[in-house]
Amino acid sequence: MGVSDELFRKKFRDEYDKQGLALGRFNLAIFGKTGVGKSTLINAIFGEEVAATGIGRPVTKGSRLYLDRIGGHLGILDTQGLEVGKNSKELVSELNDVVKTTRGKPLEEQLHVAWYCVRGMDRRFEDSEADFITRLHALGLPVIVVMTQVPVRDGVVHPDALELARQISDRDLPIVDGRVFHTVAQADPFTGQGTHGLHDLLDATFRVAPAGAQAALVAAQAIDAAAKIRQARITIRAAVASAAAAAAVPIPFADATLLVPIQLGMMARVGHLFGIPLDRAGLMSTLATTAATQGGRAAVTGLLKLVPGAGTIAGGVIGASVASTFTYAMGEAWLTVCQRAARGQLDGVNGLLDNAQVRSAFLEAFTKVIKLDPKQRKELERGR
Repeated sequence: MGVSDELFRKKFRDEYDKQGLALGRFNLAIFGKTGVGKSTLINAIFGEEVAATGIGRPVTKGSRLYLDRIGGHLGILDTQGLEVGKNSKELVSELNDVVKTTRGKPLEEQLHVAWYCVRGMDRRFEDSEADFITRLHALGLPVIVVMTQVPVRDGVVHPDALELARQISDRDLPIVDGRVFHTVAQADPFTGQGTHGLHDLLDATFRVAPAGAQAALVAAQAIDAAAKIRQARITIRAAVASAAAAAAVPIPFADATLLVPIQLGMMARVGHLFGIPLDRAGLMSTLATTAATQGGRAAVTGLLKLVPGAGTIAGGVIGASVASTFTYAMGEAWLTVCQRAARGQLDGVNGLLDNAQVRSAFLEAFTKVIKLDPKQRKELERGR
């Protein structure tokens, strides 16, 4: 690998770390009696075996509440040795300490949302559980009541589960949407029952999460690709605006590297949103942008000639129109590459990246997108 590639990789690593910190972390507190399926639910929404991470660090000194930091953008509050019903007062007391202690800290250190889980066929909801939920709400946490392991047939929830949900709703508890969210976290091939209600639960969680933690939630979750795409396009639009501002006074072609930090930041953040690990994202970014930004003046000039209305790069300078169009095309092409990589469609032998496929996927998307006019761009975004 040449020196320029090594330098590019280092710059990308720096941006990857920077964007990871900027995205922050979404912290979820999850409660419920033993055996309700909390781990299965977490794994279903945030990725297989997420909940099998073991014990994290105590949230406060001497606390029996632990925060498992998972994958950089997710924190799960674990109530080691404390159980609702048996230790409710102790649990609420420690939670109160946590909320007070973290309130003045950065958002990523605070608790954002609480799930309270009830098993669908338990047929009873105790006063101690209702009291616990009320106390959670009093701490300032949005509380979502999740019914787990709900029997569902042809989209119809079992009558007993519906009755239990009605009983809970009739208590007028301070819970999100005033209702219970029915879920099936694990499909059963034997009965043919699939998963159920996970997207509704995720949507509700997103709605009540603090605005500053929503992007981290999108990055952490593993079931809603459309949400990742929407968040990625917010990132792309911001980078396009920054590129246009950087070239508001046309910059010499030789100084086009001024756009590289903007584009690398965009690519690093989108990589985080799709859960692409640093080493893989770094290699992908090098491969993807070689022809577009590292391939020499002739290659880039040829690509920029495709920009509608740009013609040639007059006087060897790049203006706002070319800079923004070029950045938009890079962003959309990179989004395509990240989507395909997340689905395992760019893997070669032994799960390693297929370098040729990465280059091909990027350039195919890049050369297509860079020719689009504003109306066609909107059509592209509506269709994907």
